Amino acid sequence: MRKLNVLHAITKLELGGAQENTLYTLQNLNRERYNLFLAANDEGILIKKARELKDAKAFFISELIRPLNPLKDLIALIKLVHFCKREKIDIIHTHSSKAGILGRWAARLARVPIITHTIHGWGFYPKQNLLKKKLFILLEKITAKITDRLVAVSRANIETGIENRIGRKEKYTLIRSGIKPSRFQNMEVDIGEKRKGLSLEEDTKVVAMIAPLKPQKAPLDFVKVANQVIKKKPKTQFLLIGDGELRPEIEELIKELNLEKKVILTGWRRDIPQILRIADILVLTSRWEGLPRVFPEAMASELPIVATKVDGAPEAIEEGINGFLVSVGEIRGMAEKIITLLDNPEMAKEMGRRGKERAFPEFDIDLMVKKIDDLYQELIRSKRLRCKD
Repeated sequence: MRKLNVLHAITKLELGGAQENTLYTLQNLNRERYNLFLAANDEGILIKKARELKDAKAFFISELIRPLNPLKDLIALIKLVHFCKREKIDIIHTHSSKAGILGRWAARLARVPIITHTIHGWGFYPKQNLLKKKLFILLEKITAKITDRLVAVSRANIETGIENRIGRKEKYTLIRSGIKPSRFQNMEVDIGEKRKGLSLEEDTKVVAMIAPLKPQKAPLDFVKVANQVIKKKPKTQFLLIGDGELRPEIEELIKELNLEKKVILTGWRRDIPQILRIADILVLTSRWEGLPRVFPEAMASELPIVATKVDGAPEAIEEGINGFLVSVGEIRGMAEKIITLLDNPEMAKEMGRRGKERAFPEFDIDLMVKKIDDLYQELIRSKRLRCKD
């Protein structure tokens, strides 16, 4: 029996849950069963980590970019087809919208036996340009026909897919994005030094948001929420952890609202478990999501969460139990929920405790890898491929 060749394809290796979980999966899948490969764009903060993958070959495609670009998309497709043929790929597992479409069609053209795709949130969303939204739905519907299994990180994404006639119900499998419990539990941190390093004052409460600075995450809303809270709770500081295309606009709004010492932009950080230990509340202002990994990270760190009620958020956050959910764009409503938690520290602490209870084992990253492996084995049996057990 031979080992099967498995390719994971993702658009850009920025510091995000989908990217980190893809790399973790490649690090931890059974080497006795699989030869492992990665295809991605050649930019991103996790490129170094991808190059260092043990016993996994990384293949970088500069033309694999997020914006629609017919010429570059065609080149990326051709390169993926050639790679699949050259390495005799048996299973392709795609992530993110662009790599998801191009990777699956490349696999089809290269006659890859098994085609899977993980939905980390759909590429279409409410209030999107109507023509663009219809195009994305059409592409997903057509591509679902050549896909053996659609993996979703939230039930909400499955429901949205079925409502839009993207694949049949039996094509969907729920596999939660996971985290490593040991990274967040019993975390030792010098609170004073960490706060000092982040320009935090000694006696302030800390509200944190961890997200790429892009339209999906609505980081400008976070700044507006901070402004509302600080008017009533001046001894509060806000950390915005991440980077991206909207940073200049965010910096401009912070300056306009005179929040330079109150809203701190940290850029990307590798010390998220330690930062969560010094935070009091986790906030997320997203317009759409799959089910962001930052939720179980905050839950494992015993933080209450205030977030927008989108897609998979209610599957992690139970209203009034381990956090609060508000409608997208509800600046005042989100600010009020944060103020409620700041005014009631015992409530916040109890919510954090309940969140920790909800986090595991459902969001354990090793359980995620096991379920992915189980899925591969199921599909291998259904396709009658010969491989090692």
